[in-house]
Amino acid sequence: MGAVKNIWNAMEVAEQASDCSTSQIHSSSFSVDPSLPLSHISPLIIELCKDLFKKWSNLENSLFSVETVSGGITNQLLKVTVKEENGNTVSVTVRLYGPNTDYVINRERELQAIKYLSVAGFGANLLGVFANGMVQSFINARTLVPSDMRNPKLAADIAKELRRFHQVEIPGSKEPQLWIDLFKFFEKASALEFDDNEKQKVYKTISFSEVHNEMIELKELTDRFNAPVVFAHNDLLSGNIMVNDEEDKLYFIDFEYGSYNYRGFDIGNHFNEYAGYECDYSSCPNKDEQYFFLRHYLQPENPLEVSDKELEALYVETNTYMLASHLYWAVWGIIQAKFSPINFDYLGYFFLRYNEYKKQKERCFSMARSHLAQSETGLNMKAQ
Repeated sequence: MGAVKNIWNAMEVAEQASDCSTSQIHSSSFSVDPSLPLSHISPLIIELCKDLFKKWSNLENSLFSVETVSGGITNQLLKVTVKEENGNTVSVTVRLYGPNTDYVINRERELQAIKYLSVAGFGANLLGVFANGMVQSFINARTLVPSDMRNPKLAADIAKELRRFHQVEIPGSKEPQLWIDLFKFFEKASALEFDDNEKQKVYKTISFSEVHNEMIELKELTDRFNAPVVFAHNDLLSGNIMVNDEEDKLYFIDFEYGSYNYRGFDIGNHFNEYAGYECDYSSCPNKDEQYFFLRHYLQPENPLEVSDKELEALYVETNTYMLASHLYWAVWGIIQAKFSPINFDYLGYFFLRYNEYKKQKERCFSMARSHLAQSETGLNMKAQ
């Protein structure tokens, strides 16, 4: 029943999104098992494309080719190339959602946002939706790796693009989702039981009361920032950034976790992602590198004109929300450990993120409290 509901939700959202665009979004009730090997998936993907795009429905299967672009932690990307009757070769990207990802991803919210983001020039165009995925235009670019993000030219370009991304208006609620989502994750994560005895033993070592207290303490601190709320990507890791080196064009992709959220969270989460899935936090940007990024974010055209006060304020905001990013993905990891079929040590990932949170907590809390005390004192003096 859940799958049927998802199909109709996707179709309804696709129709609504079509209203703000000149291109029509096609829909199909097809479902494709992403765990199948490529040789088994290929004919199913070809049938799906024929069902979605009627102009391809009578083409021979031999005119289609299917290849894997990448396998993300929560979805799989496939490139489908078609030789059309007029001799043109067209490529599209098919995204298959990972099983059970609805526990951590709001697919309806994602579909709502994608259309408006593509109209604003972000990511690929949405061409079609189906029961457990979507079809988008193909982006001719390479996916970044974590070390790319340290390249000053790319860091500046990412900062400028993120500034532009944060200016997009998406219809609907503008309530920031960080703490709403995190407390929902916590509720799920703290009530699990694992069939695997080893996993259950590790799970039992997690002090959920401690994690909950940390969440409340951090929320109380970040609430004092009154950080700007923007439409945020929320998952700006290297794998979700592409670049065409020849055209010098940067692309943000995969808006699965996109929502209205705190500016500092989106930037801080991006800085944490310098560490990659291996969580090598020695690779995270130092203060000078963060300042460089933040200057280009605040003043894309004149980065050197950013005032020290403005720079310091965003630096402190961002570093405090970096802690929230650790808690968010740590708790997310516990849910994935239970429900994801992907061979990844998600429970180990929880500890890597949570331990880094604890390691950075004192420094970030101290810096935030000092900065906020000065700001609040300044405001009180002005009021007098």
